[in-house]
Amino acid sequence: MEQYATQMDAAKRGIVTEQIKIVAAKEKMSVEELMPLVASGKVAICANKHHKCLDPEGVGSMLRTKINVNLGISRDCKDYDIEMKKVNAAVEMGAEAIMDLSSHGDTIPFRRKLTSECKAMIGTVPVYDSVIHYKRDLATLTAKDFIDVVRLHAEDGVDFVTLHCGITRHTIEQIKKHKRKMNIVSRGGSLVFAWMSMTGNENPFYEYYDEILDICREHDVTISLGDACRPGCLADASDVCQIEELVRLGELTKRAWAKDVQVMVEGPGHMPMDQIAANMKIQQTICMGAPFYVLGPLVTDIAPGYDHITSAIGGAIAAQNGAAFLCYVTPAEHLALPNVDDVKQGIIASKIAAHAADIAKGVKGAIDIDNKMADARRKLDWEAQWECALDSETAKAIRDSRAPEHDDTCSMCGKFCAVRSMNKALAGEQVDIL
Repeated sequence: MEQYATQMDAAKRGIVTEQIKIVAAKEKMSVEELMPLVASGKVAICANKHHKCLDPEGVGSMLRTKINVNLGISRDCKDYDIEMKKVNAAVEMGAEAIMDLSSHGDTIPFRRKLTSECKAMIGTVPVYDSVIHYKRDLATLTAKDFIDVVRLHAEDGVDFVTLHCGITRHTIEQIKKHKRKMNIVSRGGSLVFAWMSMTGNENPFYEYYDEILDICREHDVTISLGDACRPGCLADASDVCQIEELVRLGELTKRAWAKDVQVMVEGPGHMPMDQIAANMKIQQTICMGAPFYVLGPLVTDIAPGYDHITSAIGGAIAAQNGAAFLCYVTPAEHLALPNVDDVKQGIIASKIAAHAADIAKGVKGAIDIDNKMADARRKLDWEAQWECALDSETAKAIRDSRAPEHDDTCSMCGKFCAVRSMNKALAGEQVDIL
């Protein structure tokens, strides 16, 4: 049996891994079509060697757009049973990735439970876990402490880690000089910024990047290059802090690929709709086609309670223009830790955005289910419609709660139903209304 270090290493050497075979089948591609994309870094197959129950997925702009679900406990909401309900609901609804962003308690058992039981890709942000793991405040941690937590997560089977490698000591002066409205809104980015400010040291994830790459290569962990300077409001979108960090992420992408470590690059954030397409193209150029992983983008700042909608609008535009991976946003964004219902609403909104984008960019087979839905609606075949629906449970509940007098109509139009009238007219039947 041929040995390889990472999925990228295997693809470069012409070794067809089981994960590559599975992803090619899912994407309706041949292995021969997929291999060069993995070898060149344009597709990442996030598949830690220790995550034995993983159902592999590919992340890349030419593939189906994938969805990530953030969850995890906090000091105010610390019930891991509820988090597992969210995990199970997310996987059942088709989310391809789960990120454990726990910021309280003993995180190891939950993380290991995810990588031993969950078939979705698992991601983490090791800098969050560093304070929790050592039970020491931020300023007392050393560069070695941070790197050792990256190693721990890799050994635990995590498929991808978000590391905020792109901000440096120079960023401190830049943030002070440019006076953004929202400064840094990335939680991990703010922790790295604060650590540099308090200790006077360089960002350890940047300074010791080569050591981190060696860890990731050993376990086949994909690096998700975190965008610490992503805009947290529309006014900060596409500013010098965001773009300069992106340039550095492009350099770090090259260094990772040279060691056969797979990379995703994270992107905005809050952004006006008219800037999204340009941002996707800039990223594709600077980061040489590495998969782009976006939070939203949220296209307005004034909709707390509805940010799953503001993000779905931006996500659809982003994915149509090259984003490969959408991080879901729930109605609880900016307000609270999401509950199970928030998670469901966030996933549905993101899946709508992803699917709409896949149709627009011509992903093979994406429109097939829409054509099936059109056929079912023309025939007024309600059971067939439920089979096509993203959320059949909700669709059925709405219809059942306002049941029509006649089964071949709905309670909005009744016998005025255009579909019913056309079916009868084309069949030469009498169209009865009253």
